[in-house]
Amino acid sequence: MTETIRIIIADDHSMVRKGLVVLLSDFEDFDIIGEASDGEYALDICRQECPDVVLMDMIMPRMDGITATQQIREACPKTQVVILTSFSTEEQVQSALKAGAVGYVMKDVSGDELANAIRRAYKGESVLSPEVTQVLIHATTRPPALGH
Repeated sequence: MTETIRIIIADDHSMVRKGLVVLLSDFEDFDIIGEASDGEYALDICRQECPDVVLMDMIMPRMDGITATQQIREACPKTQVVILTSFSTEEQVQSALKAGAVGYVMKDVSGDELANAIRRAYKGESVLSPEVTQVLIHATTRPPALGH
């Protein structure tokens, strides 16, 4: 028997949350234990449930995903956070990773890829979408700015 990974989904769009619940419920090793419409509510649920993994949107009302990630990691150090978003600028990726996210995955990922990302995050492994990896590679290979 496999271990069950306890997951919270935090996204301000209810259709996205519901779609993720349906998608992830097909995997026997996942248990969706909560849904949050903003980062503040995600933090509250985490404090009560201490999930294994949180799928976190970046842009939400009341508390954004970066702030929520940082506070969740402080409140529940064993909880892994995977950013699930449509945005992948260098600044956003760096902010998410500095806040304590172990993963940064784009919302257009397939169901199997998302499931594998959750499993890897659960093990504490870093998970980055190929697009995100390219953003980071580009950031480290461009020449430094001239000036001061």
